[in-house]
Amino acid sequence: MKTETTVKKYGKIFKKILLTGNFPDPDRKQEAFEKRLTEMYTSKKYMEHNIYPTTNTEYIYAIIAMCLELKEFQLSDKEIIDTINSGFSSKRNFYKCLMRCIDLLPNSYQIAKKWNISDHDNRVRDGSIIYDQFDVSDGIIEYNISKCAYVEMFEAYGIRSLCKIFCMTDTTYYSNLKKHVEFIRFSDLSDGSCCHDIIIDRKKMNS
Repeated sequence: MKTETTVKKYGKIFKKILLTGNFPDPDRKQEAFEKRLTEMYTSKKYMEHNIYPTTNTEYIYAIIAMCLELKEFQLSDKEIIDTINSGFSSKRNFYKCLMRCIDLLPNSYQIAKKWNISDHDNRVRDGSIIYDQFDVSDGIIEYNISKCAYVEMFEAYGIRSLCKIFCMTDTTYYSNLKKHVEFIRFSDLSDGSCCHDIIIDRKKMNS
């Protein structure tokens, strides 16, 4: 990673977020953000966290730095999450459209099943996520997660609850697979003791 280039890239995104939200003195806040993120990238914490091939630590740290800067405006967690998500809306909308296209396919659930199995195998292999349960049966996937590298990174900076930015990604994407997939989230690690999800093939539900 070229630290200066990466910091400038995320600095521009953060300034866009500030301008969209009509926050005061965006130039100064961008400068403060870039200084903070540079220090975070060169910290011991970053070296300790940047060990998982399946986890984009560079991106996660940029989001953490944005959260920390926005907290100085005395915003609620929801306000911070909504504000940051607004800055990445084009990326999120791309994946939403992709999900809707996949939802048109008759084998949408099977695609989601393969994603989950592949992600589980890769996460277990590199240790970024610890599953206490991962069950795949006919038309149902259920898992419990007790440890997540994403949550640990946010917790290291005292903002564990704001990791919901990443936790809610699954909910957002699965909400665009409505024809074939039912996604149920009982809890997540941002504010609970585990991440407990069930993914169901709607064909099995209706048969």
